[in-house]
Amino acid sequence: MTKIKAVFSDIDGTLINSNHVITEKTKLAVQKATNLGVPFVLVSARMPSGILPLQKELEIDSPIICYSGSLVIDCRSNTTIFSKGLPQENVIGIYEAVKSKFSNIHINIYSHDQWIVENPQNEWIVQEQNITGAQPTQANLKTFINTNPEMHKILCMGPSEEIEELEEVLKKDNAVLTIYKSKDTYLEIMSGDASKSKAIQQIISRYGFKKEEILAIGDNFNDIDMLKFAGLGIAMGNAPDEVKKYANQVTSSNDEEGLSLSLEENVIS
Repeated sequence: MTKIKAVFSDIDGTLINSNHVITEKTKLAVQKATNLGVPFVLVSARMPSGILPLQKELEIDSPIICYSGSLVIDCRSNTTIFSKGLPQENVIGIYEAVKSKFSNIHINIYSHDQWIVENPQNEWIVQEQNITGAQPTQANLKTFINTNPEMHKILCMGPSEEIEELEEVLKKDNAVLTIYKSKDTYLEIMSGDASKSKAIQQIISRYGFKKEEILAIGDNFNDIDMLKFAGLGIAMGNAPDEVKKYANQVTSSNDEEGLSLSLEENVIS
């Protein structure tokens, strides 16, 4: 078996359990891996502020992959390795479609480490804030869109039936974008030119690693491309069966120490 030289891990549903906590066993396994010289890289649709506290908790300083690959940051130098924003005309079109036809859906815009919302007290915004620990900034979204050329992600939150309908509508007119549901009530939209696997390639090129020498682990549909890309792709036990089909291994769930077990078996032992 090829020696694993780097680990790329999803966060929600993988690193953290259903209570949004990193267990002590997981922390210990990550620290054992990094003490062996194996970088542990967090890969997420979250913004930087939603990832960096977890880096601190794990006591690591590896690069981070934000917005599912649209933004890659070198945490040691606090510099941007890669950035790919959404086309402004698509953002305008999506904003207008949501505002005119989907009154129960709430739209969020992310740009670098800014999370822009129109109503920070909205229940959906408060829920996301409690999960990620990030702080929203209140602004007029239309004005923000028209004056900020680099926007990395749109997050639409609302009732599952309306999110499903919105996904169908947006996919018809936005072929250049990546549009997917991260859960039934969340629709995430990013540049089609960005992906987790492309971001991973940026990082391993800097380290001089081959893709055959990396482990990627995740639990959802937006993790499939990195599971296929990595030399060793591992799906969590809580992943949908469709995701598990693309993995080389399936571990236990995020509530059963799946990540730490995978590190023990494939990196630490």
